[in-house]
Amino acid sequence: MTTPTTPYAAPFWTPDPEAAARSRIADFARWVAQHRGVAADAGYAALHRWSVTDLAGFWSAVWEYFDVDAQTPYEKVLAEETMPGARWFTGATLNYAHHALRDLASDQPAIIALDETGSGYEVTGGRLRAQVASVAATLRDLGVGAGDRVVGYLPNTPHAIVAFLAAASLGAVWSVCGQDYAPKAAADRFAQLEPTVLIAADGYLFHGTTHDRREAALELARALPTLKATVLVGHVGLPGLASNYPSLVLTWEDAATRAEELTCTPVPFDHPLWVVFSSGTTGLPKGIVHGHGGVLLEHLKTLGLQSDLGPGDRLLWYTTTHWMMWNLVVSTLLTGATTCTYDGSPALLTQPDILWQLAARHRVTLFGTSPQYLLGMAKFGIDPSVHDLSSIRAVGCTGSALPASAYPWVGEHLGAHVQLASISGGTDVVSGFAGGAPTVPVRAGELSAPYLGVALAAYDEEGSPVTDQVGELVVTRPMPSMPLYFWNDPDGSRYRAAYFSTYPGVWRHGDWITLTGHGSVIVHGRSDSTLNRNGVRLGSADIHDVVERLPEITEALVIGAEEPDGGYWMPLFVVLAAGVELDDALRDRIREAIRTGASPRHVPDEIIAVPAIPHTRTGKKLEVPVKRLLQGAPVEQVVNPAAVDNPDLIDHYARLGEARRAQRR
Repeated sequence: MTTPTTPYAAPFWTPDPEAAARSRIADFARWVAQHRGVAADAGYAALHRWSVTDLAGFWSAVWEYFDVDAQTPYEKVLAEETMPGARWFTGATLNYAHHALRDLASDQPAIIALDETGSGYEVTGGRLRAQVASVAATLRDLGVGAGDRVVGYLPNTPHAIVAFLAAASLGAVWSVCGQDYAPKAAADRFAQLEPTVLIAADGYLFHGTTHDRREAALELARALPTLKATVLVGHVGLPGLASNYPSLVLTWEDAATRAEELTCTPVPFDHPLWVVFSSGTTGLPKGIVHGHGGVLLEHLKTLGLQSDLGPGDRLLWYTTTHWMMWNLVVSTLLTGATTCTYDGSPALLTQPDILWQLAARHRVTLFGTSPQYLLGMAKFGIDPSVHDLSSIRAVGCTGSALPASAYPWVGEHLGAHVQLASISGGTDVVSGFAGGAPTVPVRAGELSAPYLGVALAAYDEEGSPVTDQVGELVVTRPMPSMPLYFWNDPDGSRYRAAYFSTYPGVWRHGDWITLTGHGSVIVHGRSDSTLNRNGVRLGSADIHDVVERLPEITEALVIGAEEPDGGYWMPLFVVLAAGVELDDALRDRIREAIRTGASPRHVPDEIIAVPAIPHTRTGKKLEVPVKRLLQGAPVEQVVNPAAVDNPDLIDHYARLGEARRAQRR
């Protein structure tokens, strides 16, 4: 498998030397040189090399630099270096919520609540602490203690952050999903946890509509027989349905307005903090458990060093509560910066630039989004520069590979000074493996560098590390935020099978990447959906990038499906722009774009217009499930419709597979 060439060889963005020297990561490097005697201030590459060769030295430096406040000190940084099963900071007790709240100025906004109407309000550090203390006391009165589970059926509002921090302060385990999940889909997740308390909102906003979720919340509560109580949040102002709940019901106003003192329960470093769930496309979602200490250190590094966040900064990253980015965005508070919540559509029909408007109004310094959002802005001619976006110094982008074609648009419409930080990571580690740094140049189509503390490698088919050629993304040494375990996986077999079955003792993530000679990372897509045409492999993202640049195409999905007779069918599904017809001339343009822009060996066998591309609810294309549907696998074995953004599409692709098989009989 060869590395596709990129037309953007020169850096797209180069750090301003003075700004780079003022960054926290540069200050950290100087601190390391002074306090550890390590020449880590010689540049990012030297700092990264030290961070992955001396894990104990690096992570203890993160601990000290950010002044982690442990109730009891640690005995050893890395007591056992195994994957899975690494034991970090043994003996230490601490609490994530304490660190999230300790550095917030009482009279300055800790959270800015925004929605698609353009309205908003601020929650100061003092008010946030008071609300967390009140909700924690309410939960404690309901019998919630360390290890008990509290779940949220909530949109992305301050209520979700308060509820999470309140649960964490008690040592309880948190989990949350958005209200666009049907009650059954939410119950598929939460029922596994046997929660004690449910916190649910009356509804949410999206595309100019108030979505009433009162009955859905009631149905969810009935599906959770272990509940002792439900707390109802009047987010959109609908009357409650308290009398019909199977358990005790409280209002948010009663839970969050008590005058209480906040006390955070010290817990072991690896005490469960939250459970985040996989998309659940092929069965019950996997519950991935992360610990207080691992998340604390990983997010201090990711947000404080890689993203350069600190007091005075403001982050607005579009997310929903069931995407791991919500968990990362909440950790903005660890750095003393302000986080913005947003309830609504990222692009209204009447105001497609609503997020840019809000970013300008609230002087956001880090704006976070997805590749599809940036590509959509470019394709539909949205110009964010009509707003004063001078406060933005970086745009973060994650969810899938950001194609090189998206980079020039950012430079043209936001300014050459803005860093575009493409990030690759996952729910599994609730963080990133590679992305940007304020001291490292950005090249279009590339992630600037592996993150500090991430021993990233690309493995070839023999399991050997390679540079400047495509390989499997692996992590060869442990990270503190790797899962503690999967929920309901007592012998760890599902956990080991998920990441360690291919290379024992080495984390295999399931992505194709190239580590370049100049230290950057190129992501080519999922390795389990690789296009293998006559032994020549190509990542699906490389095809999608080329095709989706065409103005006639809104979105694309390419599949490589092995057939029973030894054949190989590679269809390309395209969603057409309004008013466009898929005629022979357009097919020829698509084929030529792939032939010249990606690979002449991977021109599709067929190009098929479809009404839409199915995604997980976090926006990832359903490549493997669609492939299996085309191959004839039963729908019930392939995909859980509740995990799909548009379940009706599943039958559409299943019928396409049936037609293909009938044609070949």
